[in-house]
Amino acid sequence: MTEEQVLERIARARARAPRIRDERITLAHGAGGKATHTLIEAVFLEAFRNPLLEPLDDGAALSTPAGRLAFTTDSFVVSPLFFPGGDIGDLAVNGTVNDLAMCGARPMHLSAGFILEEGFPVADLRRITASMSAAAEAAGVTIVTGDTKVVQRGKADGCYVTTAGVGLLERDVALSAANARPGDVVLVSGPVGDHGITVMLARGELDISADLVSDTAPLHGIAAALLDVAGDGVRLLRDATRGGVATICNEVATSSSVAVVLEERAIPVRPVVTGAAELLGIDPLYVACEGRFVAVVAPDRADAALAALRSHPLGEGAARIGTVGDDPPGLVLLRTGFGGTRIVDLLVGDPLPRIC
Repeated sequence: MTEEQVLERIARARARAPRIRDERITLAHGAGGKATHTLIEAVFLEAFRNPLLEPLDDGAALSTPAGRLAFTTDSFVVSPLFFPGGDIGDLAVNGTVNDLAMCGARPMHLSAGFILEEGFPVADLRRITASMSAAAEAAGVTIVTGDTKVVQRGKADGCYVTTAGVGLLERDVALSAANARPGDVVLVSGPVGDHGITVMLARGELDISADLVSDTAPLHGIAAALLDVAGDGVRLLRDATRGGVATICNEVATSSSVAVVLEERAIPVRPVVTGAAELLGIDPLYVACEGRFVAVVAPDRADAALAALRSHPLGEGAARIGTVGDDPPGLVLLRTGFGGTRIVDLLVGDPLPRIC
């Protein structure tokens, strides 16, 4: 074979679309050579292809309108990776989008880093990236850069995803847990506890079955609808992920030196979540959500804010669940359905099964 023929063959090989022939991730996929390039091009680029990602450079050069940017980062280690209503892929996209939305920003671009365990099925990885691609499209964001590492068998739980996100702050807002004032109203955008209970039951460790799916969803649309009507009357937006609604309320009470008083009867919890939580011996207030947020708003904007939430498809179950007072500062109180009052404190340690 002549040198010219060899070069032509190499050129044809390089022109062909890359195909990953392995059924499982190997250490070679993280070594930086041909296997790594094939994995990136055949799986990640294929799923996330867009002009900013296409060059596969070490980063992406972004053009944004003049103004303030919001930036966030997060990591996802959920087990199991796939659960009713979602998986680690859409969880990673929606979780990052939601962190930006809670800043009052319009999400724009994400990065995605993958830590894969040797032996992880390539089919599962394709399923995860397809889910991420669909979630990104639904949220109107692009995945513009990323990274991949492979660790030895037994050194990870199959697949971990780390993300970062950039969003544009188009409103003059400064949302913070330190902004709450006595008289403010506490709202929640929908029923709480769906995601956490779904994941715990999906593990199959408990002999409990329930017709329940995760609430994972992008929240920037419903957050924007709230900000449009309540404007500078919105003190805080916070998605109720790890630690649930109870943790958010404690952060508000501590940061603003106020009391947060919740009404147990007003907190929306699906009966199936209540039943499962009782069997598990846990309080739905501490259970993670992935498509719900807490808003603290000025009292004169509360009705309009609640109406805006309920008018959005993700806010049909929105409710007014409490108020902000001045005493006792730094505490969250729950007025129970039996007429009593109890303190809702931060969890100590990790008494709940980890779900993210």
